[in-house]
Amino acid sequence: MMTDVNALTEMTEEQRATRDLARDFVRDHVIPQAAEWDREARVPSEVLGKLGSFGFFGVTVPLERGGAGGDFFSYIYLTEELSYGDAGLCNTINATNSFANNVLMFGTESQKERYLRPVAEGRHIACMLLSEPQAGSDAANLKTRAELHGDRYVMNGSKVFITSVATSQISLVIAVTDPSAGKKGISAFIVPTDTPGYTVIRKELKLGHRSNDTCQISLDNLEVPAENLLGNLGEGLRIALSGLEAKRVIVAAQAVGLASRAFDAALSYSHERQTFGKKIIDHQAVAFTLAEMATDLECARQLCYHTARLKAANRRCAREASMAKLFASQMSERVCSAALKMHGGYGFLNDFPVEKLYRDAMVFQLYDGTNEIQKILISRELAPTR
Repeated sequence: MMTDVNALTEMTEEQRATRDLARDFVRDHVIPQAAEWDREARVPSEVLGKLGSFGFFGVTVPLERGGAGGDFFSYIYLTEELSYGDAGLCNTINATNSFANNVLMFGTESQKERYLRPVAEGRHIACMLLSEPQAGSDAANLKTRAELHGDRYVMNGSKVFITSVATSQISLVIAVTDPSAGKKGISAFIVPTDTPGYTVIRKELKLGHRSNDTCQISLDNLEVPAENLLGNLGEGLRIALSGLEAKRVIVAAQAVGLASRAFDAALSYSHERQTFGKKIIDHQAVAFTLAEMATDLECARQLCYHTARLKAANRRCAREASMAKLFASQMSERVCSAALKMHGGYGFLNDFPVEKLYRDAMVFQLYDGTNEIQKILISRELAPTR
């Protein structure tokens, strides 16, 4: 089982209840099926529906809006537990929470009732359409257009690397409404995924996170009512990038959860496997490797929690969020690699979980700002004020 250092952390009853509910569900219903979901590139709808019924699609959305009414730490604990079971499934939940939080923060009363409530209540899965073939880390370099015709916007363009879009019922589309205004000419729109002109071109074949669909999308003369504009015209990039500090801490929590699973698998195997007449944990080389893995993991977890405390206290934590994302994502790769090697040839086989965990760990260094972007942001924070 995952090392329960949370027992040493002051947790509220609500936080503990969220953590325990997720933990029990993951042990009983996710871990036994995760390898099969990985091979089939899917998560059964009944599993997603059950997680939605727990309030996990709107963890921090207030109760009166249909959400769970939890705090940021509840979300951190939930993310760790879900990623411990299956990182792809965790991505689906996180993308849906991101949509819910954006509509909660920027939406009108009508939008909150019509689009937020079904998500927060666990009835709809959601996603965001931001990245384009030429616009990944350079999020402002968008080409998708939304032109106003009467009381409707007509959208044309393409999106890539979109999380959960084939599974989602609702989405947030980021598009250019005023090409002459640069970053201030980008707007956000709430768009149901069954809108005519909204087409999934391709489900990507991926190294990891296979249980979560990642797709290319075409928007071809898609019409959306002007009332579906989220926030004000020109606020799209601000909306899309809002909460990046929180999102980066969440990625760190994902990396910690997955690495915890890899460490637990390695530790368990070290007590079972014997070579040269003794358990491999009794070989100093293996024991020292486990010690380094445990230290790496604990450092990442505590950096993640420290940043989460700053965020929960509404304190600026841009530097710490980038550090947490950078370190935890690198740590996850190191720990999963060590766990795979500790299993020897068996680690290379799909029969053992560490092979999947190693693949799943690779993407944490790429999304919500690549690690190279995190280094740029951290270095800027270190530069003297002029």
